[in-house]
Amino acid sequence: MKNTVLHKADTRGHADHGWLNAYHSFSFASWYNPERVQFGALRVLNDDTVAAGMGFGTHPHDNMEIITIPLEGDLAHKDSMGNTETIKSGDVQVMSAGTGVKHSEFNPNADHRTKLLQIWVYPNKQNVDPRYQQITLNPEDRKNKLQQILSPNAEDNGVWIHQDAWFHLGKFDQDVTATYNLKKEGNGVYAFILSGKLNIAGQELETRDGFGIWNINSFDIKASTDAEFLLMEIPMEY
Repeated sequence: MKNTVLHKADTRGHADHGWLNAYHSFSFASWYNPERVQFGALRVLNDDTVAAGMGFGTHPHDNMEIITIPLEGDLAHKDSMGNTETIKSGDVQVMSAGTGVKHSEFNPNADHRTKLLQIWVYPNKQNVDPRYQQITLNPEDRKNKLQQILSPNAEDNGVWIHQDAWFHLGKFDQDVTATYNLKKEGNGVYAFILSGKLNIAGQELETRDGFGIWNINSFDIKASTDAEFLLMEIPMEY
């Protein structure tokens, strides 16, 4: 029997710091909801807008897989591993914090905002050596199909993390359909709608809604309008 959980966009936590306008799908910082702590190994899904020229000062992480997906604009990254990079819309970045890493992120542009998703996933290995990976995606590979952007395998498409997780992006025209087959038994999928309206397993979803589904081997997807979305397949127990 499948299980589902629906998180409407307007039920997310919200913090407007001026320089940062952040929406939290799961408990984060000063926003705590005991029913919204995580979805399996998925701990954080933050939908952030960073004002021009602003950003996050140097701060530490450990034993977490941190995935950043810029949606608009650029994000400059600097870390204690010696990486100094700029990630842009169309890129995906992952940092395995492992034994510990410090990093800063800021919007290097003086005249426009940066929008991004930051996602934290609990790893399946503790205290690994910290690592950094960044790739540029081809947007055509998600046009009316599912583009894999993350997996557990370094030789597979997209970035890789220390967890049995698979992420896909889709950009579907209205009425396009697809079937998603889960990669691993015991996993669930958390869908996040970036724009438009989408039907997943019979549930109608709108922009910035989140929808979790588990105890299922596959499910159908249909774009009710032109729609962009992210599917995160995650272990429910880890």
